Amino acid sequence: MIGSPASLPGAGDPVMMDLTPVTLDGRHVRLEPLSPAHAASLASVALDAELWRWTPTQIHSAGDLDAYIETARAAQAAGTALPFAIVERATGRAIGSTRFGNIDAGNCRVEVGWSWLGRAFQRKAFNTEAKLLLLTHAFERMGCIRVELRADALNTKSRNAIVRLGAREEGILRHHMILPDGRLIDWVYYSILRDEWPSVRAGLEGKLASHARG
Repeated sequence: MIGSPASLPGAGDPVMMDLTPVTLDGRHVRLEPLSPAHAASLASVALDAELWRWTPTQIHSAGDLDAYIETARAAQAAGTALPFAIVERATGRAIGSTRFGNIDAGNCRVEVGWSWLGRAFQRKAFNTEAKLLLLTHAFERMGCIRVELRADALNTKSRNAIVRLGAREEGILRHHMILPDGRLIDWVYYSILRDEWPSVRAGLEGKLASHARG
């Protein structure tokens, strides 16, 4: 479950990050290390073109999903990612995925992203709790001093959701990637810093409580 805050490293402390794969348990979701065992459950929600409208990733078949999982696991083996399946606790089925990516252990920095949920599970408690679990682990267990997030500049929905987390917009990387259809993506980058985390955590806990009351 989400634990109480641990001591955060301060100035002069050794720079260390714990990159051990881990299961993160919440009330609504459980984040499990992503594996091929999740493929069948994920396929029931992932083969939805609308999920991939704003991303370089395109999953249109079971084969695409298998390749996605293997690529994520290869990044984990290389020490640059920790991918998770988002599992609905009430049913035990995988309903989406997320990860820590672009891990920079030397600078205690990670990116939270590659996040998607089946459309039936959006705008509910699942995503809020998943982000709370990830950020708690990043700042209170992994020893991060900075967490990054990004969104396609045209994806207003994702941009608004990141701001609601409490992240601060930093700037835009223009024409940074090319989508399969040839469109150039401008990525908008956001961050949450270690010193900002207590306030961000309180906000997320409040949002999660609102979902429970709703």
